[in-house]
Amino acid sequence: QVQLVESGGGLVQPGGSLRLSCAASGNIFRINAMGWYRQAPGKERELVTAITNGGSTNYADSVKGRFTISRDNTNNTVYVQMNSLKSEDTAVYYCQAQILSRYGNNWSTRDYWGQGTQVTVSS
Repeated sequence: QVQLVESGGGLVQPGGSLRLSCAASGNIFRINAMGWYRQAPGKERELVTAITNGGSTNYADSVKGRFTISRDNTNNTVYVQMNSLKSEDTAVYYCQAQILSRYGNNWSTRDYWGQGTQVTVSS
């Protein structure tokens, strides 16, 4: 089994910064892409940013220039540094990872999700 555990959410004033972390553990042979999604009240979950195991990144237009994603492949951890936060960034942020696992002679690739961490941007 695989688990993703997020940390780093909280309350911050507009213009402030937060850093979210997500650590994967369990039956992990390889982690492919990792990413962060968010869901605000009354809205659908949306992709914020993602990074491949080779380091290629992509960002939603709304966070370009403000958010930076990175990953530590040795520790199976992904981060997102969020700067210049705005009230519209308020949401529950979810970590996602596509993970290859081995079960005896069988292999399985599937997406895993963290439990979510609340980010609130308010004065």
